[in-house]
Amino acid sequence: MVNQALSQLPMPCQPAGLYEPIRYVLSLGGKRIRPLFLLLSYGLYRSDIETAMPAALGIETYHNFTLLHDDLMDHADVRRGKPTVHCKWDPNTAILSGDSMLLLAMKLIQGVPAQFAPEVMKVFVDSALEIDEGQQYDVNFESRLDVTEEEYLEMIRLKTSVLLGCAAKMGAILARASVDDARLLYGFGEKVGLAFQLQDDYLDVYGDAKLFGKRIGGDILCNKKTFLLISALRMADDGQLQQLLGWLNQPNPDAEQKIQAVTSLYDALGIGPLCQQRVAQYFSEARQLLEQVSLPADRKATLWSFASSLFNRAF
Repeated sequence: MVNQALSQLPMPCQPAGLYEPIRYVLSLGGKRIRPLFLLLSYGLYRSDIETAMPAALGIETYHNFTLLHDDLMDHADVRRGKPTVHCKWDPNTAILSGDSMLLLAMKLIQGVPAQFAPEVMKVFVDSALEIDEGQQYDVNFESRLDVTEEEYLEMIRLKTSVLLGCAAKMGAILARASVDDARLLYGFGEKVGLAFQLQDDYLDVYGDAKLFGKRIGGDILCNKKTFLLISALRMADDGQLQQLLGWLNQPNPDAEQKIQAVTSLYDALGIGPLCQQRVAQYFSEARQLLEQVSLPADRKATLWSFASSLFNRAF
């Protein structure tokens, strides 16, 4: 449903250099988690899902805008198995088409019923600003080895989780849910987002490449500050710390040797199970929040089932 609606978005044809990259990005697919969160949250209360579709499409367009600019900032060559926009076209195109995607997202969200537009737009804009803050923290962390667990969790909350919370709350607002329910659904989405990102950290080291969809050990190779690395730096004894720092500071290591060595250190420190425990903690907290939403359990079953399905990937 979301894919079909995205493919049918009205969009100018000219200038082609501006709009073709936008169509390209939106055609690459993805899990469509954020629009589904919005639609399922709306569906808790009302059945006329089409009313919420403009906001759902806006959220997904915005999410893909952030990926387009992230790829440019990270110098990433591939997204979902296809060349990224700055590679297929050029960096200037990526900047300008990305900016246009942001404006298109806002235009779509403003297409909700007029009485809800101010509140929905406020939630969206506040979340978008937080996502930029998270992205900046992520950039700052690239040059630091002293990132704390608390700093990292706040970064992923801002960069990843708030958009899930935003989507769920926007759906609740559009469905005329109570203020308390909208708040609880925001918290539910936020906790699911934290668990989802930590699961990605885990799967980058311990997942199945065929199921995970990207190379295992990529975060290790680029010294990305993840929950696993930050925990290992904190928990290592002197000898383990020197080994870990040696791999982090080695300019051109053999890729497979580095992945194997760092993974072995994680294994020795019990980092994998620690990360899984934290995933389970946030997932449990999400469920507790959803249980407090003032609806019968059977009405919430579809949303919970969809959230649960996100945590059956390649373990």
